[in-house]
Amino acid sequence: MAATKRDYYEVLSVSKTSSEDEIKRSYRKLAMKYHPDRNPGDQQAELYFKECAEAYEVLSDAQKRQRYDQYGHAGMQGQAHDYSGMDVGDIFSMFDDIFGGFGGRQQQQRGGGGNRPARGFDLETQVELTLAEVAMGAEKSIEFEKQDICDVCDGTGAKKGSGPVTCPTCQGQGRVAQQGFGGMFRMVTACPTCRGRGQVIKDKCPNCQGVGRVGKKRAVTVRIPAGVHEGQAVRIAGEGEPGENGGPPGDLHCYITVKEHPVFARHGNDIVCQVPISFTQAALGAQVEVPTLKKNEMIDVPAGTQHGEVFKIKGRGLPDVRSHRNGDQVVQIIIEIPKKLNEKQKQLLRDFASTEDTMSMPQKKGFWEKLKEAVAGD
Repeated sequence: MAATKRDYYEVLSVSKTSSEDEIKRSYRKLAMKYHPDRNPGDQQAELYFKECAEAYEVLSDAQKRQRYDQYGHAGMQGQAHDYSGMDVGDIFSMFDDIFGGFGGRQQQQRGGGGNRPARGFDLETQVELTLAEVAMGAEKSIEFEKQDICDVCDGTGAKKGSGPVTCPTCQGQGRVAQQGFGGMFRMVTACPTCRGRGQVIKDKCPNCQGVGRVGKKRAVTVRIPAGVHEGQAVRIAGEGEPGENGGPPGDLHCYITVKEHPVFARHGNDIVCQVPISFTQAALGAQVEVPTLKKNEMIDVPAGTQHGEVFKIKGRGLPDVRSHRNGDQVVQIIIEIPKKLNEKQKQLLRDFASTEDTMSMPQKKGFWEKLKEAVAGD
Protein backbone atom coordinates (compact mmCIF):
# COMPACT_ATOMS: atom_id res chain seq x y z
CA MET A 1 0.00 0.00 0.00
CA ALA A 2 1.17 3.52 -0.80
CA ALA A 3 0.74 4.57 2.83
CA THR A 4 3.42 2.09 3.93
CA LYS A 5 6.00 3.19 1.38
CA ARG A 6 9.05 5.14 2.49
CA ASP A 7 9.65 8.54 0.94
CA TYR A 8 11.55 8.04 -2.33
CA TYR A 9 14.09 10.75 -1.46
CA GLU A 10 14.74 9.04 1.88
CA VAL A 11 15.13 5.66 0.12
CA LEU A 12 17.88 7.04 -2.13
CA SER A 13 19.47 9.19 0.63
CA VAL A 14 19.08 12.40 -1.40
CA SER A 15 17.21 15.68 -0.90
CA LYS A 16 14.42 17.25 -2.93
CA THR A 17 16.93 19.72 -4.38
CA SER A 18 19.35 17.00 -5.58
CA SER A 19 20.29 17.03 -9.26
CA GLU A 20 19.68 14.17 -11.71
CA ASP A 21 23.37 13.21 -11.52
CA GLU A 22 23.29 13.11 -7.71
CA ILE A 23 20.19 10.91 -7.75
CA LYS A 24 21.73 8.58 -10.34
CA ARG A 25 25.00 8.33 -8.39
CA SER A 26 23.22 7.58 -5.11
CA TYR A 27 21.00 4.95 -6.75
CA ARG A 28 23.99 3.28 -8.34
CA LYS A 29 25.83 3.07 -5.01
CA LEU A 30 22.82 1.69 -3.13
CA ALA A 31 21.92 -0.80 -5.85
CA MET A 32 25.47 -2.14 -5.81
CA LYS A 33 25.38 -2.32 -2.00
CA TYR A 34 22.12 -4.27 -1.78
CA HIS A 35 22.44 -6.43 -4.90
CA PRO A 36 21.58 -10.06 -3.99
CA ASP A 37 24.84 -11.32 -5.51
CA ARG A 38 26.63 -9.43 -2.76
CA ASN A 39 24.11 -10.47 -0.11
CA PRO A 40 23.30 -14.12 -0.82
CA GLY A 41 20.25 -15.31 1.10
CA ASP A 42 19.59 -11.87 2.61
CA GLN A 43 15.93 -11.19 1.84
CA GLN A 44 16.03 -7.77 3.51
CA ALA A 45 18.84 -6.65 1.17
CA GLU A 46 16.82 -7.78 -1.85
CA LEU A 47 13.80 -5.81 -0.61
CA TYR A 48 15.99 -2.71 -0.23
CA PHE A 49 17.34 -3.30 -3.74
CA LYS A 50 13.85 -3.37 -5.25
CA GLU A 51 12.77 -0.36 -3.16
CA CYS A 52 15.73 1.65 -4.53
CA ALA A 53 14.86 0.65 -8.11
CA GLU A 54 11.27 1.81 -7.71
CA ALA A 55 12.36 5.12 -6.17
CA TYR A 56 14.87 5.73 -8.96
CA GLU A 57 12.33 5.05 -11.71
CA VAL A 58 10.19 7.88 -10.35
CA LEU A 59 12.88 10.42 -9.38
CA SER A 60 14.84 9.96 -12.63
CA ASP A 61 11.79 10.89 -14.71
CA ALA A 62 11.15 14.67 -14.67
CA GLN A 63 7.37 14.35 -15.08
CA LYS A 64 6.99 11.58 -12.51
CA ARG A 65 9.24 13.43 -10.08
CA GLN A 66 7.18 16.62 -10.41
CA ARG A 67 3.97 14.66 -9.81
CA TYR A 68 5.51 12.87 -6.84
CA ASP A 69 6.74 16.18 -5.34
CA GLN A 70 3.20 17.55 -5.62
CA TYR A 71 1.09 14.58 -4.55
CA GLY A 72 3.47 12.08 -2.93
CA HIS A 73 2.83 8.36 -3.32
CA ALA A 74 -0.85 9.02 -4.01
CA GLY A 75 0.14 10.70 -7.26
CA MET A 76 2.03 7.59 -8.35
CA GLN A 77 -0.92 5.22 -8.39
CA GLY A 78 -0.88 3.65 -11.81
CA GLN A 79 2.39 5.49 -12.60
CA ALA A 80 5.31 3.95 -10.67
CA HIS A 81 6.39 0.41 -11.57
CA ASP A 82 5.94 -2.20 -8.85
CA TYR A 83 9.30 -3.98 -8.56
CA SER A 84 8.36 -6.17 -5.59
CA GLY A 85 7.75 -9.27 -7.70
CA MET A 86 10.43 -8.75 -10.34
CA ASP A 87 13.66 -10.65 -10.72
CA VAL A 88 16.65 -8.49 -9.76
CA GLY A 89 18.32 -9.16 -13.10
CA ASP A 90 15.31 -7.75 -14.93
CA ILE A 91 15.51 -4.62 -12.79
CA PHE A 92 19.19 -4.10 -13.65
CA SER A 93 18.52 -4.64 -17.34
CA MET A 94 16.23 -1.59 -17.28
CA PHE A 95 19.09 0.67 -16.17
CA ASP A 96 21.95 -0.26 -18.53
CA ASP A 97 22.87 3.42 -19.00
CA ILE A 98 23.84 3.62 -15.33
CA PHE A 99 25.66 0.36 -14.85
CA GLY A 100 27.69 0.30 -18.04
CA GLY A 101 26.09 -2.85 -19.39
CA PHE A 102 25.63 -4.61 -16.07
CA GLY A 103 22.07 -5.39 -17.11
CA GLY A 104 23.58 -7.15 -20.10
CA ARG A 105 25.71 -9.11 -17.67
CA GLN A 106 22.55 -10.39 -16.00
CA GLN A 107 21.16 -11.39 -19.38
CA GLN A 108 24.34 -13.33 -20.09
CA GLN A 109 23.85 -15.30 -16.90
CA ARG A 110 20.47 -16.66 -17.96
CA GLY A 111 19.23 -18.62 -20.92
CA GLY A 112 22.27 -20.88 -21.09
CA GLY A 113 24.67 -17.94 -21.14
CA GLY A 114 25.97 -18.50 -17.61
CA ASN A 115 29.52 -19.31 -18.77
CA ARG A 116 30.04 -16.13 -20.74
CA PRO A 117 32.62 -13.65 -19.43
CA ALA A 118 31.11 -10.78 -17.42
CA ARG A 119 32.79 -7.57 -16.32
CA GLY A 120 33.22 -7.03 -12.58
CA PHE A 121 31.51 -4.39 -10.47
CA ASP A 122 32.91 -0.85 -10.35
CA LEU A 123 33.70 0.51 -6.89
CA GLU A 124 33.58 4.04 -5.47
CA THR A 125 35.51 5.79 -2.72
CA GLN A 126 36.23 9.38 -1.62
CA VAL A 127 39.52 11.24 -1.50
CA GLU A 128 39.79 14.46 0.55
CA LEU A 129 42.21 17.14 -0.62
CA THR A 130 43.32 20.44 0.86
CA LEU A 131 43.14 23.53 -1.35
CA ALA A 132 46.95 23.52 -1.54
CA GLU A 133 46.85 19.93 -2.84
CA VAL A 134 44.29 20.98 -5.45
CA ALA A 135 46.70 23.71 -6.56
CA MET A 136 49.74 21.44 -6.81
CA GLY A 137 48.21 18.02 -7.50
CA ALA A 138 48.81 15.15 -5.09
CA GLU A 139 49.46 11.47 -4.68
CA LYS A 140 47.12 9.77 -2.22
CA SER A 141 47.27 6.31 -0.71
CA ILE A 142 43.80 4.77 -0.58
CA GLU A 143 42.82 1.78 1.53
CA PHE A 144 39.53 0.03 0.81
CA GLU A 145 37.88 -3.37 0.97
CA LYS A 146 36.45 -5.21 -1.99
CA GLN A 147 35.01 -8.60 -2.80
CA ASP A 148 37.84 -10.57 -4.40
CA ILE A 149 38.24 -14.09 -5.71
CA CYS A 150 38.40 -16.67 -2.92
CA ASP A 151 41.92 -18.12 -2.68
CA VAL A 152 40.66 -21.48 -1.40
CA CYS A 153 38.25 -22.36 -4.23
CA ASP A 154 39.67 -20.03 -6.92
CA GLY A 155 36.29 -18.36 -7.23
CA THR A 156 34.20 -21.46 -8.02
CA GLY A 157 32.41 -21.39 -4.68
CA ALA A 158 32.75 -25.16 -4.46
CA LYS A 159 34.59 -27.22 -1.88
CA LYS A 160 37.97 -28.56 -2.95
CA GLY A 161 37.54 -31.68 -5.05
CA SER A 162 33.99 -30.78 -6.10
CA GLY A 163 32.42 -28.37 -8.54
CA PRO A 164 29.15 -26.80 -9.62
CA VAL A 165 26.33 -29.13 -10.62
CA THR A 166 23.42 -28.67 -13.00
CA CYS A 167 20.56 -26.74 -11.43
CA PRO A 168 17.73 -29.18 -10.66
CA THR A 169 15.06 -26.50 -11.11
CA CYS A 170 15.87 -25.30 -14.64
CA GLN A 171 18.00 -28.28 -15.75
CA GLY A 172 20.84 -25.96 -16.67
CA GLN A 173 18.77 -23.60 -18.83
CA GLY A 174 19.09 -20.67 -16.44
CA ARG A 175 15.43 -19.72 -16.87
CA VAL A 176 12.01 -21.06 -16.10
CA ALA A 177 8.57 -20.54 -17.64
CA GLN A 178 5.60 -19.61 -15.50
CA GLN A 179 1.96 -19.78 -16.55
CA GLY A 180 0.41 -16.35 -16.86
CA PHE A 181 -3.00 -15.12 -15.74
CA GLY A 182 -5.83 -17.37 -16.93
CA GLY A 183 -3.36 -19.59 -18.75
CA MET A 184 -3.34 -17.25 -21.74
CA PHE A 185 0.41 -16.65 -21.87
CA ARG A 186 3.69 -17.83 -20.40
CA MET A 187 6.30 -15.62 -18.76
CA VAL A 188 9.97 -16.64 -18.90
CA THR A 189 12.10 -15.43 -16.00
CA ALA A 190 15.52 -16.16 -14.52
CA CYS A 191 15.60 -19.34 -12.48
CA PRO A 192 15.09 -18.46 -8.78
CA THR A 193 17.31 -21.35 -7.64
CA CYS A 194 20.49 -20.61 -9.62
CA ARG A 195 19.72 -16.94 -10.43
CA GLY A 196 20.08 -17.60 -14.15
CA ARG A 197 23.47 -19.32 -14.02
CA GLY A 198 22.24 -22.83 -14.84
CA GLN A 199 24.45 -24.31 -12.12
CA VAL A 200 24.38 -24.48 -8.34
CA ILE A 201 26.96 -25.28 -5.68
CA LYS A 202 26.15 -28.45 -3.74
CA ASP A 203 29.27 -28.69 -1.57
CA LYS A 204 30.14 -25.11 -0.63
CA CYS A 205 33.63 -23.81 0.00
CA PRO A 206 34.03 -23.30 3.79
CA ASN A 207 36.01 -20.08 3.25
CA CYS A 208 33.50 -18.17 1.09
CA GLN A 209 30.34 -20.18 1.83
CA GLY A 210 29.76 -20.90 -1.84
CA VAL A 211 29.87 -17.30 -3.03
CA GLY A 212 33.32 -17.57 -4.64
CA ARG A 213 34.26 -14.14 -3.26
CA VAL A 214 35.62 -12.92 0.07
CA GLY A 215 36.25 -9.45 1.42
CA LYS A 216 39.88 -8.35 1.06
CA LYS A 217 41.64 -5.16 2.06
CA ARG A 218 43.48 -3.34 -0.70
CA ALA A 219 45.78 -0.30 -0.81
CA VAL A 220 46.54 1.67 -3.97
CA THR A 221 48.19 5.00 -4.77
CA VAL A 222 46.29 7.42 -6.97
CA ARG A 223 47.68 10.50 -8.70
CA ILE A 224 45.28 13.44 -8.45
CA PRO A 225 45.86 16.07 -11.17
CA ALA A 226 46.10 19.74 -10.18
CA GLY A 227 42.94 21.79 -10.53
CA VAL A 228 40.33 19.09 -9.86
CA HIS A 229 36.92 20.21 -8.62
CA GLU A 230 34.69 18.92 -5.86
CA GLY A 231 32.70 15.91 -7.08
CA GLN A 232 35.00 15.00 -9.97
CA ALA A 233 36.31 11.44 -10.08
CA VAL A 234 39.64 9.87 -10.91
CA ARG A 235 39.34 6.36 -12.36
CA ILE A 236 41.80 3.60 -11.48
CA ALA A 237 41.35 0.93 -14.12
CA GLY A 238 41.10 -2.68 -12.97
CA GLU A 239 40.83 -1.94 -9.24
CA GLY A 240 37.15 -2.81 -9.00
CA GLU A 241 35.82 -6.27 -8.26
CA PRO A 242 36.91 -9.21 -10.42
CA GLY A 243 34.85 -10.30 -13.39
CA GLU A 244 33.11 -13.63 -13.78
CA ASN A 245 34.08 -16.48 -16.07
CA GLY A 246 37.30 -14.75 -17.07
CA GLY A 247 35.69 -11.34 -17.59
CA PRO A 248 37.70 -8.16 -16.91
CA PRO A 249 37.63 -6.51 -13.48
CA GLY A 250 35.72 -3.33 -12.84
CA ASP A 251 37.29 0.04 -12.03
CA LEU A 252 37.70 2.10 -8.88
CA HIS A 253 36.26 5.63 -9.07
CA CYS A 254 37.80 8.05 -6.57
CA TYR A 255 35.45 11.01 -6.00
CA ILE A 256 37.10 14.24 -4.89
CA THR A 257 36.09 16.23 -1.81
CA VAL A 258 37.92 19.45 -0.88
CA LYS A 259 38.49 20.42 2.74
CA GLU A 260 37.19 23.86 3.65
CA HIS A 261 39.96 26.47 3.93
CA PRO A 262 39.88 28.97 6.83
CA VAL A 263 40.83 31.94 4.58
CA PHE A 264 40.30 31.11 0.92
CA ALA A 265 37.16 30.27 -1.04
CA ARG A 266 37.09 28.88 -4.57
CA HIS A 267 35.19 30.44 -7.45
CA GLY A 268 35.86 28.44 -10.59
CA ASN A 269 39.64 28.58 -10.97
CA ASP A 270 39.91 31.83 -8.99
CA ILE A 271 40.76 32.04 -5.31
CA VAL A 272 38.86 34.61 -3.22
CA CYS A 273 39.89 36.02 0.14
CA GLN A 274 38.98 38.97 2.33
CA VAL A 275 41.76 41.13 3.81
CA PRO A 276 41.03 43.58 6.65
CA ILE A 277 42.75 46.99 6.69
CA SER A 278 42.37 50.05 8.92
CA PHE A 279 40.30 53.04 7.84
CA THR A 280 43.46 55.18 7.86
CA GLN A 281 45.14 52.78 5.40
CA ALA A 282 42.06 52.99 3.19
CA ALA A 283 41.98 56.78 3.37
CA LEU A 284 45.69 57.44 2.90
CA GLY A 285 46.65 54.40 0.81
CA ALA A 286 49.11 51.72 1.85
CA GLN A 287 50.99 48.60 0.89
CA VAL A 288 49.13 45.62 2.35
CA GLU A 289 50.40 42.07 2.89
CA VAL A 290 48.12 39.45 1.35
CA PRO A 291 48.32 35.66 1.79
CA THR A 292 48.33 33.40 -1.28
CA LEU A 293 48.42 29.60 -1.56
CA LYS A 294 52.22 29.73 -2.00
CA LYS A 295 53.50 32.75 -0.05
CA ASN A 296 52.49 36.20 1.20
CA GLU A 297 52.63 39.05 -1.32
CA MET A 298 52.29 42.85 -1.12
CA ILE A 299 49.62 44.77 -3.01
CA ASP A 300 49.15 48.54 -3.38
CA VAL A 301 45.89 49.84 -1.92
CA PRO A 302 45.35 53.35 -3.32
CA ALA A 303 44.16 56.28 -1.20
CA GLY A 304 40.38 56.48 -0.96
CA THR A 305 39.78 52.73 -1.28
CA GLN A 306 36.23 51.87 -0.26
CA HIS A 307 34.94 48.98 1.84
CA GLY A 308 34.33 45.91 -0.35
CA GLU A 309 36.54 46.96 -3.28
CA VAL A 310 38.36 44.10 -4.98
CA PHE A 311 41.85 43.73 -6.40
CA LYS A 312 43.28 40.90 -8.50
CA ILE A 313 46.62 39.16 -8.27
CA LYS A 314 47.13 37.61 -11.69
CA GLY A 315 47.96 33.94 -11.93
CA ARG A 316 47.70 33.21 -8.22
CA GLY A 317 44.54 31.10 -8.51
CA LEU A 318 44.15 27.39 -9.29
CA PRO A 319 45.24 25.68 -12.51
CA ASP A 320 42.65 24.56 -15.05
CA VAL A 321 42.64 20.77 -15.10
CA ARG A 322 42.70 20.74 -18.94
CA SER A 323 44.58 23.85 -20.11
CA HIS A 324 46.75 24.12 -16.95
CA ARG A 325 46.40 27.92 -17.06
CA ASN A 326 46.10 29.45 -13.61
CA GLY A 327 43.17 31.54 -12.48
CA ASP A 328 43.58 34.72 -10.40
CA GLN A 329 43.39 35.56 -6.74
CA VAL A 330 40.62 38.02 -5.91
CA VAL A 331 41.26 40.14 -2.83
CA GLN A 332 38.30 41.93 -1.26
CA ILE A 333 39.15 44.81 1.06
CA ILE A 334 37.36 44.90 4.41
CA ILE A 335 37.73 48.22 6.27
CA GLU A 336 37.87 47.56 10.00
CA ILE A 337 36.54 50.23 12.35
CA PRO A 338 38.22 50.27 15.79
CA LYS A 339 35.91 49.48 18.71
CA LYS A 340 38.07 51.03 21.40
CA LEU A 341 39.82 54.40 21.18
CA ASN A 342 41.92 56.28 23.73
CA GLU A 343 41.23 59.95 24.45
CA LYS A 344 43.97 61.19 22.12
CA GLN A 345 42.58 59.16 19.22
CA LYS A 346 39.05 60.37 19.92
CA GLN A 347 40.16 64.00 19.91
CA LEU A 348 42.07 63.54 16.66
CA LEU A 349 38.93 62.10 15.06
CA ARG A 350 36.79 64.96 16.38
CA ASP A 351 39.25 67.44 14.86
CA PHE A 352 39.10 65.53 11.57
CA ALA A 353 35.31 65.37 11.65
CA SER A 354 35.13 69.14 11.97
CA THR A 355 36.95 69.47 8.66
CA GLU A 356 34.76 67.04 6.70
CA ASP A 357 32.83 68.50 3.78
CA THR A 358 31.14 67.32 0.58
CA MET A 359 34.48 67.23 -1.21
CA SER A 360 35.87 64.61 1.16
CA MET A 361 32.58 62.65 1.40
CA PRO A 362 31.01 62.75 -2.11
CA GLN A 363 28.92 59.58 -1.63
CA LYS A 364 27.28 61.05 1.45
CA LYS A 365 26.31 64.18 -0.48
CA GLY A 366 24.98 62.14 -3.39
CA PHE A 367 22.88 59.99 -1.08
CA TRP A 368 20.99 62.94 0.43
CA GLU A 369 20.54 64.63 -2.95
CA LYS A 370 18.97 61.45 -4.40
CA LEU A 371 16.71 61.14 -1.37
CA LYS A 372 15.49 64.77 -1.74
CA GLU A 373 14.76 64.19 -5.44
CA ALA A 374 12.78 61.05 -4.62
CA VAL A 375 10.70 62.84 -1.95
CA ALA A 376 10.04 65.81 -4.29
CA GLY A 377 8.93 63.41 -7.02
CA ASP A 378 6.34 61.85 -4.69
